[in-house]
Amino acid sequence: MAIVDWTHEVDARGGVYSLRGRIDEAFLPVAHAFAENFRVEEELGAGCSVVIDGQTVVDLWGGWARNDPGADRSHPWDEHSTVCMMSVAKGVTGIAFNMLADRGLVDFDAPVATYWPEFAQAGKGGITVRMVLDHTAAIPVLTTDTMYPGGFYDFAAYVRALEVQEPLWQPGTRAAYHVHNQGFLLGEIMRRVTGMTVGPFLRQNVTGPLHAEYYIGGMSAAEQGHVAEVLPNTGARLFAAKDQSVPAKPTTPEGWQDGSVLRSFAFLQNPAEPWHTTMNAPRWREIEIASGSGHGNARGVARIYGAATGVVDGVDLLSDAQLEAMITESHNQDELLQDRPYHQAMGVLLNTPQAVYMGPNMRSFGHHGLGGSIGFGDPDARLGFSYCCNQMHAVGDNGPRARRLIDATYSCL
Repeated sequence: MAIVDWTHEVDARGGVYSLRGRIDEAFLPVAHAFAENFRVEEELGAGCSVVIDGQTVVDLWGGWARNDPGADRSHPWDEHSTVCMMSVAKGVTGIAFNMLADRGLVDFDAPVATYWPEFAQAGKGGITVRMVLDHTAAIPVLTTDTMYPGGFYDFAAYVRALEVQEPLWQPGTRAAYHVHNQGFLLGEIMRRVTGMTVGPFLRQNVTGPLHAEYYIGGMSAAEQGHVAEVLPNTGARLFAAKDQSVPAKPTTPEGWQDGSVLRSFAFLQNPAEPWHTTMNAPRWREIEIASGSGHGNARGVARIYGAATGVVDGVDLLSDAQLEAMITESHNQDELLQDRPYHQAMGVLLNTPQAVYMGPNMRSFGHHGLGGSIGFGDPDARLGFSYCCNQMHAVGDNGPRARRLIDATYSCL
């Protein structure tokens, strides 16, 4: 391995983007792809990292952390910049939750109510932990009147609302992306068996030992000082749904199995302010939404996936048996909320090129985030990969920027 410092400048779209990093010379095509994203895509600030056999072979960053209207870009994206990576949090949370099973604390085939008795209300006694992990629990959104705008800032109140929520159809039958709810559901189960929700569990058991810059809630002022401004693309379907009027509540399971209806209800508890305001506010970094409010950088997420597929600096997150259990396919459905195909496993997605591309190995696992960020592991290449960005795109999959970097990575193996 020959790690070298790498620097490059790209002059594009009326600005200059300074790129930096450290890279194994054998992986220089990844650096070239990283620069190409700034030349031909709408990249503003980004990072990319690759871990193989526990060693970081790619660690790149650059561009701008902020895009202040009417001002010059005076905040470069540096080595320690972090950004909201949205649903990349689901994959990280999924790995953490599989650690509970590895330790014998949770049985995926047990009812959720085994660990959280109050959850059995309203006909949910038969919902298993497995159904929460694979998005078939039939409670993808909240439809009760017990919540309020901004309610997802209140973990305890959200948990109480989930306790009285009725399934919208027969649990275990149809998959629908539990866009916010999965994080609260897994977080409360984790709290019941460990005394910690996802954010503190990660710090103690995952990101702390790995020295990985990735956080789900609870960010200190110093940690927030490294956060880049995220620029949502309001053309994305989920952002568009936030501004649509809420339809009348369907009266049948068939009525609820309409993606446009589910998307409308998915945002009832969200703040009323624009997404750009919400996602760049200190409160968004301090609350725990384990399915979406994770902030980090590519280096941190690649280390997490590297330690899930192997050993990084002495840290091995999962046994071989639990890794295989986690990535055993649960189903392959077009999930209802966004009408996207997913090869779904236990808390993580499997490689689904139509929706979330993870290279040539169909056993690769991880999760993308709205706007383009991604983290994944390849168990056969013993690889952890991550890409993060602050200028989101609106396409339904994880987009051309991540694909260019993934393809370049595999071209070097």
